[in-house]
Amino acid sequence: MKKFISGYLAFCTNHGQARCHSKMACKNDSSQVKACLNHPDVIGESRAGSSRETTDGSSPKRRHSQSSGNEATGSRQKPGAEARSGDTWGEGKLKSEPECHMQLDKLFANRQHTVLIDSPNAVESRWAGIERALKKLMHRGASVGDVEGAIKMYNPAHSMDWSFEALYTYVEKISKLENNFSNLISKMAKLALKLPELIQHPIPLLRQNCSHAITMSQEQISCLLANAFFCTFPHRNTRHAGSEYGNFPTINFSSLFAVRSPGTLEKLRALFHYFNTVTEEATKPIGLVTFERICIPPSQWPEWNKRMENMTNLHVCSKGFIEKEGKGMLQVDFASKFVGGGVLGRGLVQEEIRFIQCPELIVARLFTEKLADNECLKITGAQMYSNTAGYSDNFEWHSPHTDSTERDEWKRHYCQIVAIDALKFDDPRQQFTEKNIKRELLKAYVGFRKDPNIPTDYTPAVATGNWGCGAFKGDPMLKALIQMMAAAVAQRDLAYFTFENKKQAEDLQRMHALLKGHKMTVGKLYNLLQDYCKHYSHHHHKAKNVFDYISEKMGVRASQL
Repeated sequence: MKKFISGYLAFCTNHGQARCHSKMACKNDSSQVKACLNHPDVIGESRAGSSRETTDGSSPKRRHSQSSGNEATGSRQKPGAEARSGDTWGEGKLKSEPECHMQLDKLFANRQHTVLIDSPNAVESRWAGIERALKKLMHRGASVGDVEGAIKMYNPAHSMDWSFEALYTYVEKISKLENNFSNLISKMAKLALKLPELIQHPIPLLRQNCSHAITMSQEQISCLLANAFFCTFPHRNTRHAGSEYGNFPTINFSSLFAVRSPGTLEKLRALFHYFNTVTEEATKPIGLVTFERICIPPSQWPEWNKRMENMTNLHVCSKGFIEKEGKGMLQVDFASKFVGGGVLGRGLVQEEIRFIQCPELIVARLFTEKLADNECLKITGAQMYSNTAGYSDNFEWHSPHTDSTERDEWKRHYCQIVAIDALKFDDPRQQFTEKNIKRELLKAYVGFRKDPNIPTDYTPAVATGNWGCGAFKGDPMLKALIQMMAAAVAQRDLAYFTFENKKQAEDLQRMHALLKGHKMTVGKLYNLLQDYCKHYSHHHHKAKNVFDYISEKMGVRASQL
């Protein structure tokens, strides 16, 4: 239990971590994190030592009655007379303990005082309160109201503003054949309470500018996600500027419970299917998953105008999906800077859908700081639990998915997902600048770059598509060229999915064949893109699209493509 408390506090309370981080630079080891983060959080905490008022409101009591100054020598002295004993002279008695001792308040820990012993007078710790609340939910028959009451009990600051409308709607509308809510909540509460047993080491934060990996079991992930469902992570309920976790995604499910919409209902169907799977002994997953933050320092950034690589192979598919037809490849997550994007809110585009299909990805939000321009997050071994259909407003949970993907020597599924965030353009014209093209090239390269210790023959292709081309308003032709260039420098082939856009697939295939046929290098193509940016800035209302411009610069008319 004591090991658990240090680990729990490390990723739950995390007080003072930001102050310590600059001193510790990139040291992500558990001992550093433990030393920096081990501050208790208590329910009903008060200010020990800050008040001399007793619990009954009376004045403080002295441990011993104080003697009068006139009684110090045992006899009366005249005013002004001096008491004399040996070589000491003085008037009256100097106060000293224990005679002048004030009765102390009860000993317990708070944010200003760490107590390293177990005290019978200690205020109930946050975890003890959580245990008490979740044990009540383990009894069969728990309702949504019981879940709401339990969560609000140990999150009192949000008792008035958290809504559970989506959860009530779910129970009302989903048939009992699919949803045995009370039984599942009981199993989930039991899983959440295994935290002391399953998590006995502090979980390091994957901070910006530090490459670091975390490998954990699927059972550990399920336990952490059960705790996220029950909103047990303190200090993770806000991301306002200047807050302790302002640079991290949210992890508690409270934001999802408040969104009453058809999309939320479908998300909950998928998530409850996941929890039903991981709480059954026969279907409980037994493998591992690795989360790796990769940061490339400026000294290793490519000089794009000097790169001599030719385009690698490209397979364009108008049908199919990255997660299915791209099986076994490095699969691109069209990510938000805050990994998972709106998965615990209203979001339902490519990234959020992938996180709903594979809920183990959601746990990355617990420890992954916002991605910088030269960083990505790679997840190896995540399991797919649900089949879904549709996109955005048309999204729906379809059916359970049985993931038969083989596992590697570490018992991880052969599934690699890389989260890379594209720039969002309020004005689409902004993307046609050298600065923004270089940024997108770097981000794609960070995601695609292979492990330098692994030969090219053992490096899978990249499965991608229209990265950043939906709500972020990226140009699909430009983004395709950028990803081809990054893949060439990373020495990886590409599988490109256009999601039912047959014309785009044909145009992209012809452009790639043209570049390959002319042995176009990355450096030459980069220079052509810079020329196109100048052309676009002067003629953006009548500018050619980037494919037509490049083909004409290569001596090929658009009609010949």
